[in-house]
Amino acid sequence: MAKTRQDHLPQELIEKKIFILRGEKVMLDRDLAELYGVAVKVLNQAVRRSSDRFPSDFMFQLDSKEFFNSKSQFVTSSWGGIRKKPFAFIENGVAMLSNILNSPQAIQVNIQIMRTFTRMRRLLASHQEILKRLHPLESGQAKHSEQITRIFDVIQQLLDLPVTLKRKSRPTGFAPPK
Repeated sequence: MAKTRQDHLPQELIEKKIFILRGEKVMLDRDLAELYGVAVKVLNQAVRRSSDRFPSDFMFQLDSKEFFNSKSQFVTSSWGGIRKKPFAFIENGVAMLSNILNSPQAIQVNIQIMRTFTRMRRLLASHQEILKRLHPLESGQAKHSEQITRIFDVIQQLLDLPVTLKRKSRPTGFAPPK
């Protein structure tokens, strides 16, 4: 099989398009459409035609507040930004897209996206394992100093942050500025 440009999509590029929304890792329709090389309208029409494949735990539409908070971050239309509330696809919804978007580019991109989700899950699992191993120290079963306490605080902060939002070069999620 000939390699295409999509075979070499950097995971970092895909990770930047994964957001935490409603406690789930999601990708927005416009980002998926860009990666798949189709118009957002085409992607959403394909999803509507196969709506039975996309239950609410696979995909949802942003609500008014989420849409308002995201509008200022994503200006894509020449007529004042995004006019319709985007759809957010949870990992299973992204996987389901491979069943309805069957172009070679969509298939290759979907493989890369699934690998990125898997990598992120493994990374989170390794963080959880570290925390589990260090928990006896934190709970007082062993003597520890103030420095160890600070280490636990930093680890807990890292675990609380979504993997894709740890970079300082990117604004975090859809939360309005405080």
